[in-house]
Amino acid sequence: MMPLTRFSALLLTAGLRLHAAEAPDIRSVVPDLTVPAMTTEAPAAGRRVKMTLAAYRGTEVYHALYLPDDWQAGRRYPVIVEYAGNGSYSNRYGDVCDGKVESSKLGYGASGGKGFIWVCAPYISPDRMRNQPLWWGDVEATVGYCTGVVAEVCATYGGNPSSVFLAGFSRGSLACNYIGLHDDAVASLWRGFICHSHYDGVRAWGYADSDRASAAVRLARLKGRPQFISQEGSVDATRAYVTNACPGGRFTFAPIPYRNHTDAWTLRDIPARAALRAWLAKTLSGE
Repeated sequence: MMPLTRFSALLLTAGLRLHAAEAPDIRSVVPDLTVPAMTTEAPAAGRRVKMTLAAYRGTEVYHALYLPDDWQAGRRYPVIVEYAGNGSYSNRYGDVCDGKVESSKLGYGASGGKGFIWVCAPYISPDRMRNQPLWWGDVEATVGYCTGVVAEVCATYGGNPSSVFLAGFSRGSLACNYIGLHDDAVASLWRGFICHSHYDGVRAWGYADSDRASAAVRLARLKGRPQFISQEGSVDATRAYVTNACPGGRFTFAPIPYRNHTDAWTLRDIPARAALRAWLAKTLSGE
């Protein structure tokens, strides 16, 4: 666990305990960022575009690639690879998720659109013909696409292979370990992880290998790398789980003091976002 420092004091600000009254809605905070729409243009600085790996041309499988505003050919950039939540989700607060790569927000909010290449990777359907909107589809194909897209981004667009982060919201947060630590090869790609709202192993979900014993096998592949773990309301359940399952792990916890199940908090100037950005800078610096 990280010692209390000026950096972690940011988390205490973001982590005020929720009282009996219902937590506020994140929409009460005006966004200061707008995620660029995905287009079919060629990749360029400040542009978010629809892409497909060569092995999947002729299918409906695609990912979204964003090159930062300050991108220049020949330079190296850290990379955030992101996974979306489940599709067909809605709740009583008006929060929705369609499960599409183009609807993800964490990586853009974390970087502010500068200094990081941002890739939203797909889950692959069982027939390997389209993106999977609900849960995992073909796990092996999904893992393979992930490793392929990291290789392409680093080889073609200047991604730094030693500074690749994996991020996700809801299903995507589970994917940080379920997909990102699926085997030793894919686990070796990551510098750190951003897990927002849910965590692999805290509870069983009804799909294969969601039990704690299987999650522990995946968690063993973390090998001391840091994770930023956030959750609307409280992170107590996840904190208790990882403290027991991975003692000595480098976990940073950020409760989000809003009621919403959404990744849109990163588009707002709130203490939790400042903490996430500080964590990214600290992790990149090797501290």
